[in-house]
Amino acid sequence: MTDLSKYRNIGIFAHVDAGKTTTTERILKLTGKIHKIGDTHDGTSTTDFMEQEAERGITIQSAAVSCFWNDHRLNVIDTPGHVDFTVEVYRSLKVLDGGIGVFCGSGGVEPQSETNWRYANESNVSRLIFVNKLDRMGADFFNVVDQVKNVLGATPLVMTMPIGREEDFVGVVDILNRKAYVWDDSGLPENYEIQDVPADMVDEVEAYREELVETAVEQDDDLMEAYMEGQEPSIEELKRCIRKGTRDLAFFPTFCGSAYKNKGIQLVLDAVVDYLPAPTEVDPQPLTDKETGEATGEVATVSADEPFRALAFKIMDDRFGALTFVRIYSGKLAKGDTILNAATGKTERIGRMVEMQADDRNELTSAQAGDIIAIVGMKNVQTGHTLCDPKHECTLEPMIFPVPVISIAVAPKDKGGSEKMGIAIGKMVAEDPSFQVETDEETGETILKGMGELHLDIKVDILKRTYGVDLVVGQPQVAYRETITKPVEDSYTHKKQSGGSGQFGKIDYRIKPGEQGSGFKFTSTVVGGNVPKEFWPAVEKGFQGMMNTGPLAGFPVLDVEVELFDGGFHAVDSSAIAFEIAAKGAFRQSMPKAGPQLLEPIMHVDVFTPEDHVGDVIGDLNRRRGMIKDQQAGVTGVRIKGDVPLSEMFGYIGSLRTMTSGRGQFSMEFAHYAPCPANVAESVIAAQKEKNAKK
Repeated sequence: MTDLSKYRNIGIFAHVDAGKTTTTERILKLTGKIHKIGDTHDGTSTTDFMEQEAERGITIQSAAVSCFWNDHRLNVIDTPGHVDFTVEVYRSLKVLDGGIGVFCGSGGVEPQSETNWRYANESNVSRLIFVNKLDRMGADFFNVVDQVKNVLGATPLVMTMPIGREEDFVGVVDILNRKAYVWDDSGLPENYEIQDVPADMVDEVEAYREELVETAVEQDDDLMEAYMEGQEPSIEELKRCIRKGTRDLAFFPTFCGSAYKNKGIQLVLDAVVDYLPAPTEVDPQPLTDKETGEATGEVATVSADEPFRALAFKIMDDRFGALTFVRIYSGKLAKGDTILNAATGKTERIGRMVEMQADDRNELTSAQAGDIIAIVGMKNVQTGHTLCDPKHECTLEPMIFPVPVISIAVAPKDKGGSEKMGIAIGKMVAEDPSFQVETDEETGETILKGMGELHLDIKVDILKRTYGVDLVVGQPQVAYRETITKPVEDSYTHKKQSGGSGQFGKIDYRIKPGEQGSGFKFTSTVVGGNVPKEFWPAVEKGFQGMMNTGPLAGFPVLDVEVELFDGGFHAVDSSAIAFEIAAKGAFRQSMPKAGPQLLEPIMHVDVFTPEDHVGDVIGDLNRRRGMIKDQQAGVTGVRIKGDVPLSEMFGYIGSLRTMTSGRGQFSMEFAHYAPCPANVAESVIAAQKEKNAKK
């Protein structure tokens, strides 16, 4: 198959428990890829194939599957809903052309669906909306449609309406064709009848159809004029307009059903084919300058006749070896080809290529623009690397990943485990860019850093089960930072005489607080050659090298500006190293005078709670030093948004569940660093000094 117009690269994304994985299962069943339907409830679903996923009933890794519907090839990626794994959603959206946003019929637009929707907007991905679980208590399709308008600020284009509510939900009405699809009680997706619209729904269906037609014809001026003059557009013309509007993100075709009960999925698959863009219809990926990261103005045109260009968007280690998931943007790739990794400058020969079927695979001999495939056994490739034709070197726009905010110290239980642990962690870091590891040089401890408690919890579990490494795990630690609050003008002289040539460097400098988020800035205003120009970089290097250990408790320092304005040198004894040592001494001498201050990470917290527990939840967030920013009442409960220090959020999920009888949910992401209150700062500094003393 080489006709690119018949390809659809789509992702399924939503809040935890809205039914993404179940929807993926149903798609696979309908397209004939699986014969027995798996189930997240009993841990047998196709795409959740990690032990940890089956046990917890959540998706952790995004899984890729390929299937066919109406002669079209669908590459589907099932993404996680949990906030600690948003990196998976983010990187999947980067390589997809379209998506299906799944919303729970009773839960509606939940916190994580909002984050994922924002990511999709930033990536300009066209989407369909599927309102799932309409057979559940409290499910209300039209309420979810209103939430999409009000909470997400998007325009839903209602394409189907439910017949019956909650346990009486039997099928859907296709508004465009004015037909009712009614399923029987067998639970089989193919057992449905196409009927006329139920008599009691005719007026409502006509009203929605009029709205649908009016919204669609706005995409075509000629059709709009004809419609104004009373001419009804044909179904084909309407479909063309809906396709254009969906591609331009003008609106989002909205469907409904119950994936678990197999109702309504066929219409969603038809819509994927009819309305979501093919790889050639999406804005091509921009190429960037390798050194500066700026866009060059060129793009990777999606065509098999262009030079080969692809992006490695995920690395996975499994029983067959290392797999590199690749989205091919242009050109062709065949077994035995040699390709260049633009990030490392090294070439690699392609051994095996496979098409993924979750954790099964089919061997391929060639692939082309528009394909999402996995390459087996590539070396030194990391997430976000560009792979290209060695004769046409280029760099695709890279991915940006969030910074980890929480860390734990781990050590293997027995001596033999440390080498095993090192190898395993190396593989895991390659797989997940939001998971980082460092070694504390003084204590020799291994520090794992991640996006949240669940994230690190899963990593420790994978080390234990998949790699057989038993660990002793320390308490979670917050990534504190330091900064300064007032400017200081100072002078420092480094001189050392030890037979032969000595060392001499004198610097006069000003240190002042920088703007938030500005990092470290160095300027030199020395005139008259008192500190020769060739020594300026050494002074900068000296100061910058000290930014990792602040004066209060040795945490990294943020947002400091250093200005070198005068100094002195010796014709024989001055050297770059002497000035670097002078700068380090100057940092130690002056930083304690500049009003050093401890900073802590503040998180955007988004809590969902039933109405009768709002007071408890707000009171609890206030006790955790939280600032409540916003409250929104929904049908099933209240959303509370606020900023809370990370150090106060450990174990929050347990408290929230206790307060709300298990019905509360929350998501959080890093917002910014803010000054610590004095009493908190004192205890953190004391604890850190005690830890340093033990070293």
